[in-house]
Amino acid sequence: MAIDFDALRNKAQDALKEHGDKIEQGLDKAADFAKSKVAGHDAQIDGATDKAKAVLNKVQGKADPPPAE
Repeated sequence: MAIDFDALRNKAQDALKEHGDKIEQGLDKAADFAKSKVAGHDAQIDGATDKAKAVLNKVQGKADPPPAE
């Protein structure tokens, strides 16, 4: 049985488009949790969160969010 990776990718993109706001909230919560557990790496955590949000926005066809302060 072969895996149809194109169909899998399309389903994932549809899920990202449909639930992007919830995913973005989850990214923020995950970043806050990581910051509370790993002191001194806030800039790296924020950078990774921004990159994940940029990918999410690209899939949704939105402009990139402004970088975190």
